[in-house]
Amino acid sequence: MRFKLVIALVNDTKTEAITEAARNAGATGCTVITNARGQGIEEKKTFLGLTLETQRDVILLLVEEHRARPILETISIAGEFDTSPGTGIAFQIDVEDAVGVAHQVEKIAPELEEEQQL
Repeated sequence: MRFKLVIALVNDTKTEAITEAARNAGATGCTVITNARGQGIEEKKTFLGLTLETQRDVILLLVEEHRARPILETISIAGEFDTSPGTGIAFQIDVEDAVGVAHQVEKIAPELEEEQQL
């Protein structure tokens, strides 16, 4: 079984909606890294010399390769990435190898076989 890593960098207010949408789209779990910082095209706003930043989270989803694109599209909609500037980005990368995923393989292998027969 081949995997992809879907990585989403999001405002912390969107994390719950994105993780729920990913699960509904076929993800079997995720890892959330909180308190990340980032910069986009727009400069950060300041108030009395202090930078006003929204909190960011990094969401990591190790998913079976055939489910990666639908999950990516689903979290894009849930996170409003293309409709609201600055809400986040997501992308996927190939994973050469992974360990510790045997329980996921057991769960999704029958589902994938069924999907491919349709």
